[in-house]
Amino acid sequence: MAKKSRREFLALAGAGTLAGFLPNATTAREKNATDGHALPVLFTLGIASYSFRAFPLDQAITMTKRLGIKKLALKDVHLPLTSSNDEIRRAVDKMKAEGLALSSCGVVYMTNEDEVKNAFRYAKAAGLSCMVGSPNESLLKLVERMVKQTGIALAIHNHGPTDNLYPSPESAYRRIERMDKRMGLCIDVGHTQRLGLDPAREVERFADRLLDVHMKDVSSADAGGTEVEIGRGVIDIPKLLHTLARVKYSNTIHFEHEKDEKDPLPGLAESVGYVRGVIATM
Repeated sequence: MAKKSRREFLALAGAGTLAGFLPNATTAREKNATDGHALPVLFTLGIASYSFRAFPLDQAITMTKRLGIKKLALKDVHLPLTSSNDEIRRAVDKMKAEGLALSSCGVVYMTNEDEVKNAFRYAKAAGLSCMVGSPNESLLKLVERMVKQTGIALAIHNHGPTDNLYPSPESAYRRIERMDKRMGLCIDVGHTQRLGLDPAREVERFADRLLDVHMKDVSSADAGGTEVEIGRGVIDIPKLLHTLARVKYSNTIHFEHEKDEKDPLPGLAESVGYVRGVIATM
């Protein structure tokens, strides 16, 4: 890898020929050689619209299309939680007309009963089967009742060292493990790594409740870690993707690019290309 320039590396990623240069890629190749078939990749790629929070919805849609991504998870900056049902449906129809599917929404914060009920109204009007949220612990029983009533799953998002409620995947899992199985997790791999935890290991531990993944990379495995383009940081991305495939994760992984708020597209394009290159080796 040291003998390859970054430009050459990214060109290989786009061409899907990274097997000889990615960490752990040979592991996948060797396994495939012994079992006689490729490791099936059941998950799809999407964009968390928070990546485009400095832009209106129309531009978020355009940039998502430029990345060749067909799924978008909306943050309320692009479709406010106060939107009427008709406004929500019009936004969904706009996305469909552009060839995009609304895959999720969130992170939706819920601090009282009215916010819980409104979140499920919003998700139902949008035709969603799952939303990403962070409800106060005291509201989890109500959230579970709403999940059962609407059939809309809730994926609790972990926010790392500064989150007093759900810092880690396990902190959420232990609160919901005896609840309806549609009460699940959205593992943010960057915040997980910032806790010093291996995101691949956390995916494996809690695969039975994994409903969504927020995909990113970070500069270090501690609270001071900051987001970088995927492949430039400390997360073992090939191991993570291989683990997602091995546990048969079949939902969406959403790229959530929080750096370069005013110019996110170059970093997102690099990150998407890197991940596609890894997937091509699988």
